[in-house]
Amino acid sequence: MAKALELQFLTSDGKTAKLSIDDPIEPIDTVQVKQSMDQIIAADVFFTSTDASYSAVKGARVVERNVTDYTIV
Repeated sequence: MAKALELQFLTSDGKTAKLSIDDPIEPIDTVQVKQSMDQIIAADVFFTSTDASYSAVKGARVVERNVTDYTIV
């Protein structure tokens, strides 16, 4: 089962942008996640395809998904 920590940000144009981190350390330390997200916003290095910057923390969640590979002959 694949897991990812999905960081959700509000952007300067009012939309939501997401950053995903594969295989997060669990249990999730929400205080550390919030501090990290605040640092990402302060660094102002990520932009959306419409050049909007990350402006606020919206939320975070762990997303799990099952992947089954099949060999096709």
